[in-house]
Amino acid sequence: MAQHTWHGDDYQRRFDALAARGADVHGEADFVEALRPGSVLDAGCGTGRVAIELARRGIEVVGVDVDADMLATATRLAPSSRWVRSDLAELALGRVFDVVVMAGNVPLFTAEGTEAALVAGVARHVAPGGLLVAGFSLDRGYSAADYDDHCAAAGLALDSRFATWSRDPFDDGDYAVSVHRAG
Repeated sequence: MAQHTWHGDDYQRRFDALAARGADVHGEADFVEALRPGSVLDAGCGTGRVAIELARRGIEVVGVDVDADMLATATRLAPSSRWVRSDLAELALGRVFDVVVMAGNVPLFTAEGTEAALVAGVARHVAPGGLLVAGFSLDRGYSAADYDDHCAAAGLALDSRFATWSRDPFDDGDYAVSVHRAG
């Protein structure tokens, strides 16, 4: 993935402040939990916000991110959880999951031209009949059609698409939460 300078604790403080003001910061976890997975790969987990919440709800979760500082924050917040440092395009965990989730614009942090490799890397970890769920902005040069093509090349078919993590209907807007199923 593209290298960005992240500061895990600073990033996490933004979500902590939102939560302290009463904002719901667990829409992604709510969405994934409703799919009733036994296991989840949080691909591009950052500081672990989604993975930690899913684990709190009793779901087995593995978090993966390429950024060591973000993972250091995740490890501090949930030291007993499994955190893996890896580029998602090269990910090789040797197992599959009921759901792989990419929350937080993960495909947009991939170096331009490597999106297909990113999708292929995470798709290898989707169990047969399992789901890849990704939410990202569509106004930054990576379209839903391009993403669908990359998913199809990786053996995944579009199951459903929403405008938000709250499952609002998709209306060709500038954000999509896409659910693709492994064949």
